[in-house]
Amino acid sequence: MIKVWIPQKVAETGTNFLRERGYEIIEDNDLSNEVMKKNIKECDAILLRTAKITKELMEESENLKIIARHGVGYDNIDVATAKGKGIWVTNTPTALSDSVAEYTVTGILMCSKNIWTCNKAMRKGDFFFKNENKGVDLMGKTLSIVGLGRIGRAVAKKAHFGFGMNVIAYLKSSKQETVPDYITLVDWESAFKLADFVSLHIPYTKETSGIIGRREFRWMKPTAYLINTARGEVVKEEELLEALIEKKIKGAFLDVLGEEPVKNNNLFWNIENVYLTPHMASNTKECMERMALYAAMEIDRVLSGQNPRWSVYPYKLN
Repeated sequence: MIKVWIPQKVAETGTNFLRERGYEIIEDNDLSNEVMKKNIKECDAILLRTAKITKELMEESENLKIIARHGVGYDNIDVATAKGKGIWVTNTPTALSDSVAEYTVTGILMCSKNIWTCNKAMRKGDFFFKNENKGVDLMGKTLSIVGLGRIGRAVAKKAHFGFGMNVIAYLKSSKQETVPDYITLVDWESAFKLADFVSLHIPYTKETSGIIGRREFRWMKPTAYLINTARGEVVKEEELLEALIEKKIKGAFLDVLGEEPVKNNNLFWNIENVYLTPHMASNTKECMERMALYAAMEIDRVLSGQNPRWSVYPYKLN
């Protein structure tokens, strides 16, 4: 029987889809190296969440044809090794765009309205904390989207049409005519200098690792906020911490950090002008069901002899 290994639990919409088509499911939450080597040797496909699939592990595979990533980012997969072994790597880019975009807009609202700080003050009985800690309106403010993929475009649309924000964006190697008319493309420096809110939507790669740091924070307005629902590794966190402490920027909303899970001694733990959430922008019931189902569908396509719909390779794999 054809076997699909699911190292971490996914929504039943995904597992039921595969079972209905006759696949045997290996569900094993043991991520020890020994168990993972055993499972990858036996399986024909992997429906993967955040577990790491390394070169060492893939060398153990005998029948593996596809690693279907439950999500967008695939930095937990050694893609070069997979390609070399003729293994498809796919993701689910259309499953979570609106969920993450909604969450990003929530972050913008949390920052602009001082919701968390006022909530804490209210619980301490300080009803009038609000008088010296006023929020700001979003109407007419400038939102900068750094990385204008599906999620970035969804955020831009919601911000412009929902709140009347001006939207600018940085998109490498692109022209104005390729984007909606309510988005103005700008250069890298302007994306930080002109913004009241900078929202990051770039993937984590060798090129983007630590791409945003002290220089960019110095460009930003002292009243501006950084919103990161992309990857923690794209930001130099110690330099962000410095900018926050020195009030070079107003604050930050961080759903992602360089080290996850976050430890109690994290750099940002006790910084008042930082909102921290546990990498949960896509953590809705509907989104989890879509990601599980779409990843399962990719597995079924490949194991049925078809090409996948959402390959991370920009070409067909021979």
